[in-house]
Amino acid sequence: MRPVLGIETSCDETAVAVVDGEGHILAEMVLSQLSEHEPYGGVVPEIAARAHLRYLPDLVGRTMAMANLPYKDLGGIAATSGPGLIGGLIVGSQFGKGIAIAHDLPFVAVNHLEAHALTARLPGLVDDGAPFPYLLFLLSGGHSQCIAVMDHGEYRRLGGTVDDAVGEAFDKVAKLLGLGWPGGPALEKIAAEGDPERFPFPRPMLRRPGCDLSLSGLKTAVAQTVLKLGSGSLDHTQCADIAASFQQAIVDVLADRATHAMEMMRERFAGARLIVTAGGVASNKRIRTTLSDAAVSCGYRLVAPPIRLCSDNAVMVAWAGVERLRRGIRDGMEAATLPRWPLEALSRRPA
Repeated sequence: MRPVLGIETSCDETAVAVVDGEGHILAEMVLSQLSEHEPYGGVVPEIAARAHLRYLPDLVGRTMAMANLPYKDLGGIAATSGPGLIGGLIVGSQFGKGIAIAHDLPFVAVNHLEAHALTARLPGLVDDGAPFPYLLFLLSGGHSQCIAVMDHGEYRRLGGTVDDAVGEAFDKVAKLLGLGWPGGPALEKIAAEGDPERFPFPRPMLRRPGCDLSLSGLKTAVAQTVLKLGSGSLDHTQCADIAASFQQAIVDVLADRATHAMEMMRERFAGARLIVTAGGVASNKRIRTTLSDAAVSCGYRLVAPPIRLCSDNAVMVAWAGVERLRRGIRDGMEAATLPRWPLEALSRRPA
């Protein structure tokens, strides 16, 4: 299997990587758009798309030079084609198709969520290579789901958020506390200084059957607390205690939901003993530690990719391309870009 060039432009990270058939990362580059979006307190889709268009050609050229490979030595091009912001998806997928056409290479339209799901199968992350089936606990700014990963293109959703995603809740609470954007890392940092027991925030859906989760009520409770204490006049200690109490509530909910998901997984797949957490929120050290403890108590192993591979990156896209091409799966140049593309729909490839 020859190396695959991966392109990721689903949100506000312009990322390119080259990964060979053995999972070795030959080159990778990520260009953050933080400075473009920070003044607006969040990602502006039009700005993101224009930034991808401006940066991607140079980034691809530099990454290929770093890998010291001519295009003719590639085994294929993999580009995120959904879900995500449609403008960025179009830029990345169309650029990838152009390279594939120009150099007569196979093209793979990668589902961003599947790329997260397959990251754990990168050689070296898990001793036995993360055999199917396993449980995916996907935690990001746009997605919070428990997924049974049965095989390439075979997924079963066990549960997920009924309102806010975990990363979205982190960002909104950080904004309430005046911590800036992106809020997740800033909130985690200040929470380390606070008292997680000072504010008894609710734990929505705790101990309920299944593994759905809801965070809007928790977010509202934090907003009411901030308003009561005086929005705009919180001192550092109050901010730290609110952040720590909110994070602890999230941690408790996620541990409970993951435990239920592992029990559901065991009922359906008796041999499953691996839980993978991925997505930007999986970078949170407190969450990783708690999920690891929950996994051990259920007789599972937790696998969390290196922090740099938890957020949006092209290594996971290239590796998803490697896995699919190895199985003879490729897409035509008519493959669509899909802003919504649930994992369960992968059996019906976009056209």
